[in-house]
Amino acid sequence: MSDVAGALQFDAEGLIPAIAQQHDTGQVLMLAWMNREAVEETLATGRVCYWSRSRRRLWRKGETSGQWQRLVEMRLDCDNDALLLKVDQQGVACHTGRRTCFFHRVEDGGVEVAEPVLVDPATLYGS
Repeated sequence: MSDVAGALQFDAEGLIPAIAQQHDTGQVLMLAWMNREAVEETLATGRVCYWSRSRRRLWRKGETSGQWQRLVEMRLDCDNDALLLKVDQQGVACHTGRRTCFFHRVEDGGVEVAEPVLVDPATLYGS
């Protein structure tokens, strides 16, 4: 595991972007950040862990919402400075209650919502 983390090119803040993609459909679910510890924990446990830039701590996907991700495969890009995580997403991936965080579509010079809310965020986060 440390061999994988050692091969990665983290940025000046010690982070690397990670794109989560549903392994069986190819749907892009979200973009998040990982530090070395998040990468190592993800590889060790098979449950995806990110680094929360706003909270300044590890963020185990689904720890609050129950909408967790199981790692199926991890890929590195050609420069080793970005990750593609092929995951099995349990429930929705986006904090807005949508399956994907990429729910805005640019069309005819404007932006429209292209994905429905599947779970009320208040239900996910108890607010």
